[in-house]
Amino acid sequence: MLRGLDIRDMLIIDRLELNFQPGLNVLTGETGAGKSILLDALGFVLGWRGRAELVRQGADQGEVTAWFDLPQGHPAIAVLEEAGIAAKDELILRRINTRDGRKTAWVNDRRVSGEVLRSLSETLVELHGQHDDRGLLNPRGHRQMLDSFADLDSLLSKTRTHWRALVAAQKELGAAEARIAEARAEEDFLRHAVSELDALAPEVGEEAMLDTQRRLMQAAEKIRADIAKAADALGLQGAEGMVGDASRWLQGVAGDAEGRLDEPLGALERVLLGLDDAQRGVADCLDALSFNTSELEEVEERLFAIRGLARKHNVLPDDLRDFADGLRARLGVLDDGARDLAELSEAVAKAQGDFDAKAMELRRKRGAAAKKLDAAMAKELAPLKMERAVFATLLSDAEQAGPDGIDGVAFTVSTNPGAPAGPLNKIASGGELSRFLLALKVCLTEATEGLTMIFDEIDRGVGGATADAVGRRLAELASGGQVLVVTHSPQVAALGGHHWRVEKQQTKDETRSTVVALDEAARVDEIARMLSGDTVTEAARDAARALIKT
Repeated sequence: MLRGLDIRDMLIIDRLELNFQPGLNVLTGETGAGKSILLDALGFVLGWRGRAELVRQGADQGEVTAWFDLPQGHPAIAVLEEAGIAAKDELILRRINTRDGRKTAWVNDRRVSGEVLRSLSETLVELHGQHDDRGLLNPRGHRQMLDSFADLDSLLSKTRTHWRALVAAQKELGAAEARIAEARAEEDFLRHAVSELDALAPEVGEEAMLDTQRRLMQAAEKIRADIAKAADALGLQGAEGMVGDASRWLQGVAGDAEGRLDEPLGALERVLLGLDDAQRGVADCLDALSFNTSELEEVEERLFAIRGLARKHNVLPDDLRDFADGLRARLGVLDDGARDLAELSEAVAKAQGDFDAKAMELRRKRGAAAKKLDAAMAKELAPLKMERAVFATLLSDAEQAGPDGIDGVAFTVSTNPGAPAGPLNKIASGGELSRFLLALKVCLTEATEGLTMIFDEIDRGVGGATADAVGRRLAELASGGQVLVVTHSPQVAALGGHHWRVEKQQTKDETRSTVVALDEAARVDEIARMLSGDTVTEAARDAARALIKT
């Protein structure tokens, strides 16, 4: 239950503290006095949207504090525990909004995010504003309202999980089909290209090797002639013969030279060994340069074939092997496609079956909930002077399946016996819409414990006995909890257990809004004002007293 609200520097409020009570709390005042500001401030501290414009002119920041009774077992305790905040008998929320729009919040003096505040707000307050009937008129929101009434959160979560799995499986199947279609469209090219590459079978580094070999062959004739001359010069007819002759001649006379020729003979021996190494190297080179014309043609043919394929496929020659592997992989998609498609189709069918099962379970539970909601609405409409109105929840096939199932939901009404049922916005008047909204909100929240229900001009468009009926239903609703009502209806105000008047005070320099708790005499005057206008007559006071007593 909301026990108090402290507002500082918000819009036209500089400082205001309100202490609320159990039962029906009524706020009245002239249009523009600031009644809605109180609700804006409460919404702000509960984590709802805050704007820099909420800060009072001339102030650096606005601040709102709200405190609630928190009995054992209250749903807010679970939210606090999840946020790591110790639960106490009293819950204090404080939030600050700076001039530049920055917001900071605390719960029991612990800094928290706006998300924590919003999670708490769902367990603390149910606010019904002046424009909530817009949601009632929009069929897009009817399914959500019915699901809330039926408490289908768990089943909806499972359905959404299966829907995401179905969408993912369908996406994977579609991608596989696209890949196979692409491969099939270029199958001829792929098979020809792979065959061509496999036949050539180029190796990494082969192009450079063949290029070197080709250039060597092209220059071989010129090189070979010079190398052959060098071989002759090194042979028996050249250097080897002359050095051999010199060695024999010296060896023949070495005995008589008394050792003076030993060193020259050793040098000549070494020269002969070096000449032998040179001769072998030159001979090997000559062998390597020995080829026929067909060998050069073969080398050039393979070199040009490798380079031609590289240009054809716009890759480097050394990348042809990897390129061929890539083409074979694309062919593998086609060759293995039937098996892959079968597996993926099976996965889609399973995901579809899982989703359909949950969607049908949702449909059954929505159908049962629709009947219960219609019965509950009939019970709520009777004391609101709409006992002849018929509220019906219609289920139909949705335009397309989605994460929330396969159902479309629409609320229809018939306000007069024998009249055809139709959408709320075409059948119901403004006053009837207000009562439908009140009845629907009561039905949707009756199972929620510990909520403070707040209604902002829920009684607009009604008067007289109908306004009295609305007030009595609000009072009955407040008997077991707490209800706050902003109203312009004297019939509703007269049924309040606690009454505050919102006033706007204007000076030359500023406008301020204040809230005054009314005693019995002041309450009579306020209700009399609501009945008669600016001039409060004694007759109006008598009428006000009569309303209060009834």
